[in-house]
Amino acid sequence: MGIKDKKLHMIGNAHLDPVWLWNWQEGFQEVKATFKSALDRMKEDENFIFTCSSAAFYEWVEKNNPGMFAEIKKRIEEGRWEIVGGWYIQPDCNIPSGESFVRQGLYAQRYFKEKFGKTAVTGYNVDSFGHNGNLPQILKKSGMDNYVFMRPMPLEKGLPGRTFWWGSEDGSQVLAYRIPYEYCTWGKNLEKYTERLKCELEDGEDNLMMFYGVGNHGGGPTKENIKSIYELNAREDMPVMEMGTTSGFFETIRSNGKKYHQVTGDLQHHASGCYSVMSRIKRENRRAENLLLAAEAWSTIANKVEGQAYPDDFETAWKGVLFNQFHDILAGTSIPSAYEDASYLYGQAMAIGQRNLNYAIQAISWDINIEEDVTMKPIVVFNAHPFQGRMVIDLEVRGLNNDQFKLTDSEGNVIRAQRIQSEAAVNGQSRLLFTAELKSMGYEVFKLYLNIEEAPAFDHVKVTEYTLENDRYFLEFNPVSGCMKQLFDKKSDLEVLRREGGRLAVIEDKSDTWSHNKFKFDKEIGDMKAVYLHVLEDGPVRSALRIKYKYNQSYVICDFRLYKDLDYVEVKTVADWREPQTMLKVKYPVRFNFRKPTYEIPYGYIEKSANGEEEPGQTWFDFTGEHFEKGKMYGLAIANDAKYSYSFDVDEMCLTILKNSVFAHHDPKQLEEGMEYKFVDEGIQEFTYLLLPHEGTWKDSKIVEHAAALNQKPFTVIETFHQGSQPQKQSFMELKSDHVAAVVMKEAEDQDGIIIRAFETKKQKGMATLMVPFMNREVELNFTPCEIKTVKIPYDISAEITEVNMLEYE
Repeated sequence: MGIKDKKLHMIGNAHLDPVWLWNWQEGFQEVKATFKSALDRMKEDENFIFTCSSAAFYEWVEKNNPGMFAEIKKRIEEGRWEIVGGWYIQPDCNIPSGESFVRQGLYAQRYFKEKFGKTAVTGYNVDSFGHNGNLPQILKKSGMDNYVFMRPMPLEKGLPGRTFWWGSEDGSQVLAYRIPYEYCTWGKNLEKYTERLKCELEDGEDNLMMFYGVGNHGGGPTKENIKSIYELNAREDMPVMEMGTTSGFFETIRSNGKKYHQVTGDLQHHASGCYSVMSRIKRENRRAENLLLAAEAWSTIANKVEGQAYPDDFETAWKGVLFNQFHDILAGTSIPSAYEDASYLYGQAMAIGQRNLNYAIQAISWDINIEEDVTMKPIVVFNAHPFQGRMVIDLEVRGLNNDQFKLTDSEGNVIRAQRIQSEAAVNGQSRLLFTAELKSMGYEVFKLYLNIEEAPAFDHVKVTEYTLENDRYFLEFNPVSGCMKQLFDKKSDLEVLRREGGRLAVIEDKSDTWSHNKFKFDKEIGDMKAVYLHVLEDGPVRSALRIKYKYNQSYVICDFRLYKDLDYVEVKTVADWREPQTMLKVKYPVRFNFRKPTYEIPYGYIEKSANGEEEPGQTWFDFTGEHFEKGKMYGLAIANDAKYSYSFDVDEMCLTILKNSVFAHHDPKQLEEGMEYKFVDEGIQEFTYLLLPHEGTWKDSKIVEHAAALNQKPFTVIETFHQGSQPQKQSFMELKSDHVAAVVMKEAEDQDGIIIRAFETKKQKGMATLMVPFMNREVELNFTPCEIKTVKIPYDISAEITEVNMLEYE
């Protein structure tokens, strides 16, 4: 077979970063200029084809230049403009939640179908910094059979070839292609790139894709690029070079009978610093994702139960979140002013979410029958999770100015409650703290009686200057280091820690913002030391020790909390960081052999090696092994509400709190002496994490539920007295299963029913019972291991419940 029997599929494209070293307004103009250039090339050359992803760009052009949009639509109909990606933007592919990846496809593919009569068949994330292991399932169920990417590069991740079958744990597969060398070309002549690919063709490949065109700040294929293709194609020593499409390439290799290797799991690592840098934007992303899911669920219920109109602006809110998940925004590698714009979008999304949530829960709470009792304040607590569990509730209460109060549940049972410090510095107001067993996706009315003569008395969670203790745990702290000397599990009769835990380790980090070619962060230059320890809270619901730590000019305050009725340790953390080019990690060494680290990933989990490398994860991670002394399987899981970067080194669990790099510093640029730079994670930030020791593996714990409850706490409404049709305690949806978690309840995009999405959490097959009493519906669902399932329940009671794909098409 000669070289002219081999083919290079020439993919004309322009990598468009809407935000990076520039703001979105400049990116907006860059998109239009690039699209105009591509349309001009089509007029000049009838063979030229252009490939472009990202529904956000098409929306921009549709709204700002209808004439250009019409021309693009015509070229798509002709087959000369290829839509790829099937997502709203090219996001970071590690940090967004599983549902965010679903919404990327839902809104983009339905937009493409509406505007152009077709959807993308090729997933396309050419510049994203690694790819989580559940993407094949999400891509497949969003209508895409192929995937194009470039990072990680060959030296970062060995793969069996440029083309391979990429699969997720549920068995879904897409045909994937790693772009050779570059996703775009900056020179006029393409000979250098072609020569390199020619060598690969001579080594056995028959078909390869070569991507050409000026990129990053847009541009696209140039006249000189196209001329170069014709000149090179005319040479006898060059392969056939044909301007084409990614879909054409995949159709060709699918039909050639060649078998490709299979790869299962994530594609890592590239730019490991991006898992942690820019803490603020990552926290805003987590908050927005969770708030929108809660608002959708309660809006769905209020629409059906109370006739409250389902809001029409959720799509706007989600698209703001999805745009901010662009890889250079969410990963933390853009310029400072770009993050002001990103905060505006997150603010808009959360404002929409809060408003819609409030309309929904107050429509329901106003219809609860609450008898008049002038000595009582009714407090309605809403649980947005489709599982029942004991959760923490705290809220501001006016008139709560002493301990002469009583709290009961809806049935009159007295429950533990505690007065804690208000957010305000005024007389007559405190925060009320209690825990309660809340019904699945439901609510309950609690009744607060103020200024009573005989308040109920409860024993307190034990606390001293250096210790905390409840029925489950005993914690002891070193007064000098501030570290945890003991984390003793009284139920299991064992010590969890091998050495002092909760150590705040300061790491030297001279790498650039991305941390190119750096995969471990282990050069410790010091520990934070305790400034003081004191008892912050001493109560029947919760007791807490506050420890303040110092390192040079930086401070961290940790409130270690133990609850009477909860089986975890809660640590609220506030950092005021002033150390340039450093990382801060909190470390917990554990007493387990044969340790197996596990991380939550979008709609799933993944097991990794304890090799010290930084790994991306979602809301929780776990270390399980055989306990030294007891010889039984035991583990420690850690959940948090803002962080995504973890590592395991021999026996130590590490959560990365921050990475304080210079904004948008890219190798090989050297930082100059005398220049003043802005640092990404400088200043104040806060987050909370949980320590959940457990017998057995993480699957035997409740880490999935505890992490969900930490990231989306119950909502409260202080109501008044009124008649109503709703009872004082109610559940609207429940999924009965110990290995399936429901995440989404929303109105269907076609407005003819509701959508519920759930995923299998423990790599087990089995049945789950979905009960939706407010629609008088119940269905048995069969889950395969690691499956994500989308169910549509029609409003028409006579219509069957059906499974649909993630685009809500059957």
